[in-house]
Order: sequence, then structure tokens, then C-alpha cells
Amino acid sequence: MTHPLMPKATAVWLVENTALSFEQIADFCGLHSLEVQAIADDEVAIGMQGLDPITAGELTMEEIERCQADPGTRLNPAENRTPVAKKKGARYTPVSKRQDRPDAIAWLIKNYPEMSDAQISKLIGTTKPTINSIRERSHWNIANIKAQNPVALGLCSAENLEKSVAISRARAGTTHAPNRGPKEDGPAPSIPTTPAPKPEPVPTAETVFVEQLPAPQEETLAIEQNTDSDPIAMPAPEEVKE
Repeated sequence: MTHPLMPKATAVWLVENTALSFEQIADFCGLHSLEVQAIADDEVAIGMQGLDPITAGELTMEEIERCQADPGTRLNPAENRTPVAKKKGARYTPVSKRQDRPDAIAWLIKNYPEMSDAQISKLIGTTKPTINSIRERSHWNIANIKAQNPVALGLCSAENLEKSVAISRARAGTTHAPNRGPKEDGPAPSIPTTPAPKPEPVPTAETVFVEQLPAPQEETLAIEQNTDSDPIAMPAPEEVKE
């Protein structure tokens, strides 16, 4: 037996508005009979606003009247008092764009091979047999299929595509790291540096004065050699005495 969503507030309302016994209220609300009696004696849940179970769809007035007539009976909750959540169906694709789905499937298989069939099916609203036939190139129209971005075809949003790609890469462990360039085995080659040009000396007053002085004339010495003169006799070297 399921109990009310707010058992104490429901018990407060039943104590104040019905002639049900403490045991009947306690059994319906999932409380102890002494706790219900303390609520009736204003010892527990003082000042609490009661919750009408009839308005909440948890109990019917006919059931209350039946149990008031017979204190030995138990309250039965109303049928289908909790709305059943509607299951989310397959993603709807307009008829005009259904013929573009094979192109989008081919694009996803080519660019994101780590994406599972379930993700592709959920992303663009297709079936797994269609995905397998395109992957295995056994599709009836495989010759005319051209890979195209599903975002450009209007079959999904860029946000949903990025989310699906991130999930598939995280599961496959292929998250792309930033490109840091090829790994170098040896030391990096040194770049030859060109020597910096020497700064030209700043002219001073002394250097300017020296440059303005006239250069001294060089005296040319003409040495005349007499080719007819006898050769000069050189003395013989003295013998070294031991």
C-alpha cells in the first residue's frame, strides 16, 4: 500500500474533517496510532496546515464514508492517483528531411567513428539497421549517399552534436588534447645569430680638429743601385775552436 506524499498534513486534515478512527488514519498515512492521537491532542504538528487527500487525488469521499460507517475497515487509496510519466518517444524528423538522414549518418560514421549506434539514432532520429547498412555499405542507395553535416541539413542542433561527441569521446577515452607539435627526440637545433653591427663612434671636437689638419707629404727616397760595382766581399766565418 502506498502512503500519501505528505502523511502528517494528510493526517491533520483527516482528524479535523472526518470521523475516522486513529487506527484507520494511521494505517492510511503510514503513521503510528499514538502519533495520530498526539496530532488530535495538539501535541504534534501544531499549527500545521492540513492537506486534503480528496483534492490531491489520493482518496475519494465514498471511501471515507464507507470507513466511517465501519471502523474495522481500512482506507483504500484512489486508483491511478499518481500520474504515469509519458515515455519519451523517438525523435520526430519532418518528412521533407528524412531523405537526408543517410547523408548525415555517413558523415557521423566518417568523422566520429567512436559514436555508438544508439547515439546516432537518438541524435538524428534513425534506426540501428539503417546505420549498420550504411556502415557496411549494403544500403540500397549507397551509390548516391554523400556525407553531409547533420547540423547543416537541419537534423540536429550544433549543441546536441557537440554534447554527443563529448560523451562518445569520454566513453572511448579518446578526448583530444591540445596540439603541442611533434615530439623532439634530440635537443633543438641552435639558430645562428648574426653579430650586431658595431656602433659608429660619435665625433668629438678633438677628432673633428684632427681631420681638418692637412696630411703631411711623404718623402720619396730614390735608392740608386750601381749594377757595375763589384760585389762586396764578405769575411769568411771564423772556425770555432774547441
